[in-house]
Amino acid sequence: MTVRRCLPWPDKRLQTPAAPVDAITDEVRAIWADMVDTMDAMPGYGLGAPQIGVMLRLAVVDCSDERGRAVLMANPEVLFASGQFREHEEASPNLPGVSAVIARPRAVTVRFLNAEGEMEDRDFVNLWATSVQHQIDHLNGCLYFDHLKPLKRKMLIAKAEKLRGRA
Repeated sequence: MTVRRCLPWPDKRLQTPAAPVDAITDEVRAIWADMVDTMDAMPGYGLGAPQIGVMLRLAVVDCSDERGRAVLMANPEVLFASGQFREHEEASPNLPGVSAVIARPRAVTVRFLNAEGEMEDRDFVNLWATSVQHQIDHLNGCLYFDHLKPLKRKMLIAKAEKLRGRA
């Protein structure tokens, strides 16, 4: 389909919760296809629709080695999160050039509307779990660096702005 442009932070849409999806339509499928193309072009492990300016609760995740195994989700929500945490270095195309280590639950059970329009509960572990949680954050108007302590967050954003030539 199409590789879409990712919104640059601090675009307000990145900090705004996305609207629920009522049904899986051809329009939703076309957005998902563009999201997968955009994710693969980055390359990345996932993408939330607000990252490309689509304010719907749509996410795609593909942490497979061979790619082409993207999980397409509408209205994903975490039903269960493990008490065991896993650290992973996270980044975003919305704030390029910087990253931070974020601790998230190692395993999650997520309920979502799948590509067939059916409710599905699926377990994700390790990198898949990290990516799913990262994308759900985007749908809630939160970015990975919002999990950092204020000083570290401020330093990360300042570094990104300097790289962008704004500081």
